[in-house]
Amino acid sequence: MATNRPNRNNRNNKLLGYLESRKNLTGSACGITGLALTFAGVAGAYWPFVVAGLYGAGALLAPPERPPLPDFPDPSAQLDAVRWDFGKLRSYLADVELPPAAAGRLTELTELLAALLDPGWVAEILARDPEGVHALSRAVRTDIPEAVDTFVRTRWWARLAPGTEAPERHLERQLALLHEEVSVLAASLRETEARRQESHTRYLEDRA
Repeated sequence: MATNRPNRNNRNNKLLGYLESRKNLTGSACGITGLALTFAGVAGAYWPFVVAGLYGAGALLAPPERPPLPDFPDPSAQLDAVRWDFGKLRSYLADVELPPAAAGRLTELTELLAALLDPGWVAEILARDPEGVHALSRAVRTDIPEAVDTFVRTRWWARLAPGTEAPERHLERQLALLHEEVSVLAASLRETEARRQESHTRYLEDRA
């Protein structure tokens, strides 16, 4: 009994779903048209076939049911999650000892990220740029942790093999590239606001 009840409920849900579907509603409307033709004396003795045929034609011509889109978080909610993860990243970086040059580049990068992620009008502009949110998410969650962690592990091996290329050079280069990428994003957001200002100027000029 317990196993049959879910199956019965599933069949009932499917039946109710079909009764409310566009196919059934459109087919029913066409079937009602067939009944009207029957009462008008047009269908004659073949009225059951006329009604069934019109119902079937209406069901076939009805647009298919469109399933609802997945409820993904909007860019603003995604930005909140990135901001939370950035806080965890800064806590992690505070416990890592880096050479002065790399530490300086990392500070420049994290300060730029903090300015972009700080709640306010800048974050509101960024939230309207899904690609920008994705770029920051990748930098915070993948690129920076990977660069720092790889440096820490490679530095240990470099001590066992002196004379090899210093791992901090790679770290400095990686941080410089990330800073350049985030700077390009910041410049793009600045240009967006500049275009918005220019558009408002043209609007006022045209209205005058």
